Amino acid sequence: ITAAVDAWTRGAAALPKPWKPQKPVGCVAPDPYLGSLVGAVLPLAPTWVSQAPACRYCRLRNWNTLYVCGTDEYGTATETKAMEEGLTPQEICNKYNAIHADIYRWFNISFDYFGRTTTPHQTRIAQDIFQRLLAHGFLLQDTVEQLQCEGCQRFLADRFVEGICPFCNYEEARGDQCDKCGKLINAVELKNPQCKLCRGIPVVKTTQHLFLDLPKLEERLERWLEQSWAAGDWTANARYITRSWIRDGLKPRCITRDLKWGTPVPLDGFRDKVFYVWFDAPIGYLSITANYTEQWERWWKNPGQ
Repeated sequence: ITAAVDAWTRGAAALPKPWKPQKPVGCVAPDPYLGSLVGAVLPLAPTWVSQAPACRYCRLRNWNTLYVCGTDEYGTATETKAMEEGLTPQEICNKYNAIHADIYRWFNISFDYFGRTTTPHQTRIAQDIFQRLLAHGFLLQDTVEQLQCEGCQRFLADRFVEGICPFCNYEEARGDQCDKCGKLINAVELKNPQCKLCRGIPVVKTTQHLFLDLPKLEERLERWLEQSWAAGDWTANARYITRSWIRDGLKPRCITRDLKWGTPVPLDGFRDKVFYVWFDAPIGYLSITANYTEQWERWWKNPGQ
């Protein structure tokens, strides 16, 4: 409150000079754009205060509080952007991690630690979670049809292929989902698919992949959701989206990709593959905490287990 009053008293002339990007920043660029700040960060951290309201409240109450964030750096979006700029995936990640960190500092958003997912901790923790899922029987193996570009000699995962959405006919749907209707897509379902790299017409090939057995978890998840919804902490939109997924029935979800850039799959027969980014990225919160403190498990694991 004192900082807010002081900033108001000093007026606009005392504010830092506005940040000016070297080029226009759009929502498809890896630069942090205003939408990401407004939608994900600024509601948590007003520009005149260096902490998120929730963190600020906890710290004022003298509660032990940790505020972490970072960049998730695997996936086909990274590879395609690296190709556009003539850099390696790691070089492109280094570049944009620094840009993100600088912009958040300019907005006085004081994370306890701003990290990334291309770290040894990320590899170790993601692979450990995978091994635990495997040991408890929550993974399936299956042969799937996948698009392959014969010109580029590679399977076209996710953003490496574009085509017409089979559900809404959006002409720029990707190989894993449609950004217009929000439906999840199997790449072979796309109409008129094209390789994003060479614009060639891909062919269908078979390949082995691993799946998270979501149907096996459905009953347990429904019980947990009912208990969580009863607590009243869910927004109406979050409830609606979650109910729609449960209503339609959960389906096995592929968690591996025929790519080189990503966390390696530690299983014989799949060591030439990496984890799908949406299996890997959420684990980044754990690994970023692990990069901050050796006591990371005490922040993330149930104390009673």
